[in-house]
Amino acid sequence: MTMKIRLLALGDSAWTVEFGETIDPALHARVLGLAAALAQARAALGEGGAFSGVVDVVPTFRSLTVYYNPLLSDGQHLGEELLRLAAVAGTVSQGGRHWRIPVCFDDEFAPDLNGLAQSKGLSREAVISLVTEANFRVYMIGFMPGFPYMGGLPAVLEVPRLATPRKVVPARSLAIAGAMCAVYPWESPGGWRLLGRTPVPMFSVADPISPSLLNSGDCVCWQAIDRPLYLEMEAAANAGVLDRNSLLLAPGAL
Repeated sequence: MTMKIRLLALGDSAWTVEFGETIDPALHARVLGLAAALAQARAALGEGGAFSGVVDVVPTFRSLTVYYNPLLSDGQHLGEELLRLAAVAGTVSQGGRHWRIPVCFDDEFAPDLNGLAQSKGLSREAVISLVTEANFRVYMIGFMPGFPYMGGLPAVLEVPRLATPRKVVPARSLAIAGAMCAVYPWESPGGWRLLGRTPVPMFSVADPISPSLLNSGDCVCWQAIDRPLYLEMEAAANAGVLDRNSLLLAPGAL
């Protein structure tokens, strides 16, 4: 199937290159392929060339937005070059890191777990097994810093958002809505169904290079842990001594 690539102006300092209209791994692979090709082109050209003035690149489910400084870059020429690059760039299907992240499914942390299980005709343990046996792909970071939108939720667990969103969702809550899975990095309002909580911070200002734990293209599996281990890891995270790299898996391990 041929995908029509569209170039959309986002104000006077950004272009969005859109590959399609659905949430689909094939489209996301094209997005990551363009991001990789753009990074290679910028590295090869240095400070000069068509991509000078680019200040940020943001991948989403189906598009790549490129922000640039209009005082340093010819916006029209940049847009034309992005379209050209998008047409020839390949795909990146597994360009990110692989993570195994702990989650506690105790009742206190999972107010919607029992209701979900009952509505699906499953046991609580069956829902937990489905969640922890699935492999999730991070499509994008949005809504708030470090909030990962992930695909890969088993179809049997798909469920609409709450009719009335909660005014307060605790930080680090594992949640689902529709066909998506996510973690709330911060305490905030939210309408997703809460199935558990991880002790691992999703965003840390202490890491200036990669403050968001997860990034577009990463793969995640969830590991069930009991409350004592959760509290131990939460204390380590609060003290700033939790080693995030210990959660990384070798590529292909999922």
